[in-house]
Amino acid sequence: MTITQDPWETLHTTALLGTDRRPLPATTLPLADTVDQADPATALLELAALATVRRRAGALPVPAAGPPGPPAPEDGRPELPAAAARRLAVLLAGRSGGSGGSGGATLANLAELLPQWLATARARGLRPPGALIPGLLDAARARSELRSDAVALAGPLGRWLAEQNPDWRFVLRTAAPDPAEQPGGPVDHQLWHEGLFAERVTHLTLLRRRDPAAGLELLSGTWSTERAEDRLLFLDSLQDGLSAADEPFLEAALGDRSKNVRATAAELLSTLPGSALARRMAERAGAAVRLAATGTHLLVTPPAECDAAMQRDGIPLKSPTGRGERAWWFGEVIAAAPLRLWPESTGLTPEQLLALRVGDSIDETSSSWADDLREAWARAAVRQHDADWARALLGPAPAPPARGAGRARAPRVTGAPAKLLAVLPPEERAAWTAAFIEVHGLGEAFQLLGACGTPWTPPLSTAVVTALARAAGSGAYPWSHSGVLGMTERALAPETASAVEELAAGAAPDSAWSETFARLAGTLRFRAAMLAELDS
Repeated sequence: MTITQDPWETLHTTALLGTDRRPLPATTLPLADTVDQADPATALLELAALATVRRRAGALPVPAAGPPGPPAPEDGRPELPAAAARRLAVLLAGRSGGSGGSGGATLANLAELLPQWLATARARGLRPPGALIPGLLDAARARSELRSDAVALAGPLGRWLAEQNPDWRFVLRTAAPDPAEQPGGPVDHQLWHEGLFAERVTHLTLLRRRDPAAGLELLSGTWSTERAEDRLLFLDSLQDGLSAADEPFLEAALGDRSKNVRATAAELLSTLPGSALARRMAERAGAAVRLAATGTHLLVTPPAECDAAMQRDGIPLKSPTGRGERAWWFGEVIAAAPLRLWPESTGLTPEQLLALRVGDSIDETSSSWADDLREAWARAAVRQHDADWARALLGPAPAPPARGAGRARAPRVTGAPAKLLAVLPPEERAAWTAAFIEVHGLGEAFQLLGACGTPWTPPLSTAVVTALARAAGSGAYPWSHSGVLGMTERALAPETASAVEELAAGAAPDSAWSETFARLAGTLRFRAAMLAELDS
């Protein structure tokens, strides 16, 4: 069979059927005679590659749909410095390698540095040259985590281009987290009633950030006609600007047909300390935990049943993990109760409450409920963003043991330490993590480091570099810390480049650590230059 027209469909059919069932087609494609047909499967792929190049090279412009529309709106932001624009072109191309100012060391994957460049350029209020915006939108299309910053940087020209190119329609559905960067204007009722679901979510999210009351009114108008899965995501949008004004709507959502919608409504209400649900949970929690008359310990009486009122307030009858029923109900009640209940009812601080022994109301010598109580308090601290309780649950920053006291043990933290850390202010979060690493090394620090803002503070960066030096000196292999090393390339303070270069120079030549440190130093030098260009 000889292909005389566009060979793509014939090649596609052959690929679907397999070369063992359909002979490799003959073709008049340019350079087809250079393809070795000894292996039909490999030859088919090479012919497909030639056909692809031919199709792309021969693509004709699409006829205009009508007269040209208005040009893109003006963008009043200052343009990137020339050096920063060249750097963006390199990052978008994804090229790696080069010295980066580090004596020829191989760099990390530059695609991993693109998010930091975008966030920094956005914070500086700069705009890219128009010629780079198509590449920026292509990168954001391929990597959803880039979209918020990329769309903000692309500005009005990016939105104008998205209206012309269907491949970039995501731009019109991407919400900017900063209300100052959001397009203004009245409520778009046509978009709300006729738009794609993603466009409707974006419109509601933007409206909630700009005018929470208008967003609630818009959602209320169509709530009863929305699908359950759509109601769930719309409800998530109410987190922006959540206030007591949303309580009546959320209380009504507790009776929704969907259990997921009911659970989400209950969680949102539990973050409003003055809500009726919070008061009901506080009453249940007060009945479940009380201070003993002696004031020396807490007594736990877990719920005996999960009645209809508890289920309406978002407590499932059965644990999804198979946990014991009473322990499950107890944890859900405590996690949803306002944390201010405990200091107000006992007169004790979070630290004092956590220091108390926990006993059963029937057997006061039992401590079986201690972990359940602490874990529920930890969930409540994360949900309610209570830094005082998060701080108390984490405990003081680890300190080196006294001389001769042996190796320090990692602190016992019930719940997820990284989630509790995320509640603390950024500087305190970094300081606690630095102290942990100084005492315990990097073995258990991956999630803690992930909770810290980037770039890491100089003290935290120094602690990580010191711990890496200890790991290299102990005979450990770099890949045993691959997760942390991957983070260091984009999170270490660039000022630590000199210290990392010293580690590279001190490592055994051609060793894994020598290569790892050289690569890291080169990346840090690259990042330092990258950030300096944005300030020039």
